[in-house]
Amino acid sequence: MTITRSKQEWQALDGQHHLHPFTDFKEMAEKGSRIITRAEGAYLWDADGNKILDGMAGLWCMNIGYGRKEIADVAYKQMLELPYYNNFFQTAHPPAIELSKALAEVAPAGFEHVFFTGSGSEANDTVIRMVWRYWQLLDQPQRRVIISRKNGYHGSTLGGASLSGMKVVHEQMGKLVPDIVHINQPYWFGEGADMSPEEFGLARARELRAKIEEIGADQVAAFIAEPIQGAGGVIIPPESYWPEIQKICDEYGILLIADEVISGFGRTGKWFGSDYYGIKPDLIPVAKGITSGYVPLGGVLVGERVGKVLCADGGEFYHGFTYSGHPVACAVALENLRILKEEKLIERIDTDLGPYFKEKLGSLQAHPIVGEVRTLGMFGAIEMVADKTSRQRFPSERHAGLVCREHCFNNGLVMRGVGDTMIIAPPFILSHAQVDELVEKAWRCLDLTAASLKA
Repeated sequence: MTITRSKQEWQALDGQHHLHPFTDFKEMAEKGSRIITRAEGAYLWDADGNKILDGMAGLWCMNIGYGRKEIADVAYKQMLELPYYNNFFQTAHPPAIELSKALAEVAPAGFEHVFFTGSGSEANDTVIRMVWRYWQLLDQPQRRVIISRKNGYHGSTLGGASLSGMKVVHEQMGKLVPDIVHINQPYWFGEGADMSPEEFGLARARELRAKIEEIGADQVAAFIAEPIQGAGGVIIPPESYWPEIQKICDEYGILLIADEVISGFGRTGKWFGSDYYGIKPDLIPVAKGITSGYVPLGGVLVGERVGKVLCADGGEFYHGFTYSGHPVACAVALENLRILKEEKLIERIDTDLGPYFKEKLGSLQAHPIVGEVRTLGMFGAIEMVADKTSRQRFPSERHAGLVCREHCFNNGLVMRGVGDTMIIAPPFILSHAQVDELVEKAWRCLDLTAASLKA
């Protein structure tokens, strides 16, 4: 930006004109927004000049780190050559074609097609339309019910928010998109402590079978879930969970949708969470890491089962977005994939960075207010408790997660609070020293949080 203002001027203008996502507008107006002015590598700088380690990679997306000149150069070149054209009405351009090919090369086996969108939310709205169209073409239009999970997150559009299992979001919406229902999440620490993880994982997976039988198998179209729940608190399911889900989907012939908006493109140490868990989905919504957040882009990877039906005699699919397959976004995504491959960032998570992250973050388990630390690849979660033995939480009116989040920002670290859980999803380019820095700052912020909650 060439415009220069003081922090106070930015805050005043922000409060006057800018409505933020997931924000209490009145509260923000009273305290003033946090102004981030620049970023490089794994760090942010605010308007006061404070250096902040970004433990959330923006919003789960800045995987290759900030300030990559090669990304900017590719975007600039593409803007000069073809800044925009649509992919409607049997028209295409090279960036969308080349990216489609590149995605087929890294996607799980059997995924040869992609439908581009502008975001993960749009990808999940597309999933709804695609699922219903699939069963329509198979002369089973009554199969419309999509089963999702409580506390899962699939975006904020009308369709995406309906698929999501966020109670507070549903309360504001009033009515959801019809034919979407929810079963319980595989959250062992919070909801299954009286069972072994294996028993709990099987019990929660078998709720899918019970729901299918309750609705009627001939009415159910699909089951959608994140391989690892992100915004719901980095819920890593027990190992018994996904094999049982796959078994049930296969038994009843329903489509399996793996929402990889967060877990796709390397965060688990594999290209996709589906690869990590060995599941075989039919549709994979993606976004975020496809461009490492540099420009907006999303899509739905379409597996062979659905692709054959849509492409054979499906006729026109009356769906799309102005920016589906935007040439600049596709060019940036291609460069992002090149960087992930050539710098072996995903392999590094699997063999080096991920294990080091797990070991160091795990040391926070010893903190007096930490009940559990869980990690997988570059996902992390810290469960804060008032009593470690009983897992008793802090009183809800204390807002432990929000208190800790503020201490983090004020002490040079971004972590996100979900209830009493602090979640972490840093960039893939962290050094071991930066992992150490993250853990040291997290310990300090947990100390400050404990003192605040006692006071």
